[in-house]
Amino acid sequence: MTEMVYGAIPARDGDPILPRWWSTLDKWSLGCVLMLFGVGLLLGLASSPPLAARNGFEPFHYVERQVIFGGAALVTLLVTTMMSPKLVRRLGVLGFIVTFVALLGLPFAGTDFGKGAVRWYSLGFASLQPSEFLKPGFVVVAAWMISASQHLGGPPGKSYSFLLTVAIVLILAMQPDFGQACLVLFGWGVMYFVAGAPITLLMVLAGAVAFAGTLAYSSSEHFARRIDGFLSPDLDPTTQLGYATNAIQQGGFFGVGVGEGQVKQSLPDAHTDFIIAVAAEEYGLMLVLFIIALYGTIVVRSLVRLLRERDPFIRLAGTGLACMFGVQAMINMGVAVRLLPAKGMTLPFVSYGGSSLIAGGIAVGMLLAFTRTRAQGEIGDILTGRGH
Repeated sequence: MTEMVYGAIPARDGDPILPRWWSTLDKWSLGCVLMLFGVGLLLGLASSPPLAARNGFEPFHYVERQVIFGGAALVTLLVTTMMSPKLVRRLGVLGFIVTFVALLGLPFAGTDFGKGAVRWYSLGFASLQPSEFLKPGFVVVAAWMISASQHLGGPPGKSYSFLLTVAIVLILAMQPDFGQACLVLFGWGVMYFVAGAPITLLMVLAGAVAFAGTLAYSSSEHFARRIDGFLSPDLDPTTQLGYATNAIQQGGFFGVGVGEGQVKQSLPDAHTDFIIAVAAEEYGLMLVLFIIALYGTIVVRSLVRLLRERDPFIRLAGTGLACMFGVQAMINMGVAVRLLPAKGMTLPFVSYGGSSLIAGGIAVGMLLAFTRTRAQGEIGDILTGRGH
């Protein structure tokens, strides 16, 4: 009970490695991640067999692959949580460099799998989406730059991080992948705001984003088609949004029953981008609220623990990772209920997808590594002089 109220008790340096790791870890957030993965498997069992049959696979082909990818993601997550913040930063920078180069190579060696956006590398047995792996590395690099600028005589890290963000957003928009571009821009904006950015500058940036959106609408047919579909007062019932909206309405509070849903027969992305529609139809609003509570618990607990952190890099990087994780979930569910235009974004740890699962394991592993309890005073001690 003490740990539930006050957090984990800091371990002593002489303790064995595994007990020390376990005693400093946010076990509530880890438990929520495991439950999200379990919900994803449950919904995969419901949503993927019709797609497997259409593609000529065994009924549980996608579920089996989800277990393999999810197992790799969980192992990656646990290993990452054991790392020190310094090691996380080093590996994050290295990973960012590799994935940024991979992102630049997409126009030459990438594929769109018939979806109209070149976002993947085809590996034969699987596909790889560099933008998913770029996000955690980008957060680490940007947080490092911004925190370095706060040191006396430090480099202009805020300006460098802004230029890097603009470059990544432009590359993603050219794919086009406006959803990931917005997520990267949001993550940088949150870290910049936490670092003390003036509100006027953020308002100018918001205006620039609105202008860029208008420009993209007039120059990109892919972008304009999605915005027009979102703004149209009439919803075509034969589109993915139409099927998803109908499924959510049919589900009500308690759902139509396990295995009784029909949306999985019509939606090609029922196991990925629109898996929340399957949850709402078969299990109802109760399961959807449970899923939202799991995401909310991870984000809120992480931010609360980061409030006690004195290292500016850890505080910024953790905030960026937590907010991007939560907003990605919000975007996915917002699209399904037509609060947002279609983005093509997965629901973390629930949707099917190797890149999404493993990259999510890396990102949340970094977050849990940053929020581990360390032997330090509270950040408020700096103000009272007790931190010396």
